[in-house]
Amino acid sequence: MSEPQIGGSGGGGASEGIACLWMRGGTSKGAYFRASDLPADRQARDALLLRIMGSPDPRQIDGIGGADPLTSKVAILSPPSRDDADIDYLFLQVFVDQALVSDAQACGNILAGVGPAALELGLVAAQEGETSLRIHMRNTGEIAEATVQTPQGRVSYRGTTAIDGVPGTAAPVRLLFSNLAGSMCGHLFPTGQPRDWVDGIAMTLIDYGMPVALVAAQDLGLTGQESRETLEGDMPLRARLEALRLQVGPLMGLGDVSEKSVPKMTILSAAQEDGVIATRSFIPHRCHASIGVFAAISVASACTIEGTVAAPLARLPEGETFRIEHPTGAADIVLRTDGAGYPVAAGSVRTARKLFAGQVFAD
Repeated sequence: MSEPQIGGSGGGGASEGIACLWMRGGTSKGAYFRASDLPADRQARDALLLRIMGSPDPRQIDGIGGADPLTSKVAILSPPSRDDADIDYLFLQVFVDQALVSDAQACGNILAGVGPAALELGLVAAQEGETSLRIHMRNTGEIAEATVQTPQGRVSYRGTTAIDGVPGTAAPVRLLFSNLAGSMCGHLFPTGQPRDWVDGIAMTLIDYGMPVALVAAQDLGLTGQESRETLEGDMPLRARLEALRLQVGPLMGLGDVSEKSVPKMTILSAAQEDGVIATRSFIPHRCHASIGVFAAISVASACTIEGTVAAPLARLPEGETFRIEHPTGAADIVLRTDGAGYPVAAGSVRTARKLFAGQVFAD
């Protein structure tokens, strides 16, 4: 097992420093903490995390956040609260320019670092060769299985696996999920149908691990191949997407989503390379540089079901691997379906890397 290289903080004493792992998980970066090193009170915890990340500030200049939603994330790890898990994982999105910390969603990219972090922090014992961990995702209540490379009983980050959106290669982290339908909304299609009309636009509202609202690019006057920068600079488009998001939130059973990071608005178009479909995903107000793991799984699921806005645009693969194109490449998703095309299990291969281990300060 990798020996923990950082010490405890004595219950979240900010002036003395708080034990922290800073890791890349998939195409995101975030701070990984033991729950016991943070305040138990939610309000105090969130205030502390805002201070650590440097929010609210577009540059996050007075914190460790990277001035982007993809680099302003937190994973809180604790001993399992249920018998079928080895570790509990709570994901928190720390908003960059708002004093807001949200637990309204899971994060499959940061999830890729949970297994390595749990081993690094001494919360789970490593095995020889590979270590499989059952991770209780507290945001959704689901269990994910992660397989981490642990030669000689130590976490290895070196390998030959490449993922689009991350330079170079690293050791694979295999993730497998089941029972994802309705993870936050209660049903695969929260409205009970694969297609809805919202403000005159056809949309598919789906939740297979992540609540997403899918819309065809052409229905927004787009090609779907626009760059992230072009979409972020189109203020009328962003206003329209947010207006739609505020309407579909209640339809999906999520209530008022004005201060929530879900649902994700995802623009679809035909794949341009060897993928199944092309995406531009908003998270929720900025365009994702790639696409989140769970959002990609929800998109892949919509591609296989007749009647969704995704189905006519999709080019389905012969096997179970779905390449979901995004602004910086494609994400490979493994999707298993039943005879009617409905998803029954999904997985992905991601990578992670430990960037630093030490203490972070909030005073």
